[in-house]
Amino acid sequence: MNIAPKFKRPAFDEALSAWKTFLGRQGLPTGLIWLFDENLCFEKDSAGSASVQPGFQLKFTPPPPGAEQIAYDYFSGFDSRLVFYRLGSFQDRSVCCLLCDDWFEARREADGFIRRDDWLISFRPGAREEIREITDAERWKRRILKNRSLHDLDFCMTLRTVHEILAHGRALSTYERYALKLFHVWWRLLGKG
Repeated sequence: MNIAPKFKRPAFDEALSAWKTFLGRQGLPTGLIWLFDENLCFEKDSAGSASVQPGFQLKFTPPPPGAEQIAYDYFSGFDSRLVFYRLGSFQDRSVCCLLCDDWFEARREADGFIRRDDWLISFRPGAREEIREITDAERWKRRILKNRSLHDLDFCMTLRTVHEILAHGRALSTYERYALKLFHVWWRLLGKG
């Protein structure tokens, strides 16, 4: 018995066009800056509360051209909700991430997520406020990496995975990452690298 899927994701260009149209209708910038896990910078809220605020940097780990399409294509291989997520604005552009996980299935309009169930995609327009860019290396090194609450942005793709897909045509397994690291150490010990 064949069961038709409940959703059909469009090609990246169609989904991107829908995202930009959605942002435009919300009165938000349609020029986009794409972020990945290594670009996110969580810092303590400057107001002195216990919460953390996300910022971003592109100076230390810039994404390669086309990384957003690689993330979309990779995430499209999963039967989990994919989210076009806007963090805020920076220099009249929208700062965005692509996220994917079952975590987002329960998120509705009341949570700030607009669903396209026929695509298994949600759009989150985010705040109208400006988001901070981190350009100071010391501030970047002091960012909060542990001991914070789980955040939607924790379901963002890593640049490491993007680079693996560019280099190997797919994301590597944990064993393959370890073996590659071991190979590079061995290569340096032999004086080859």
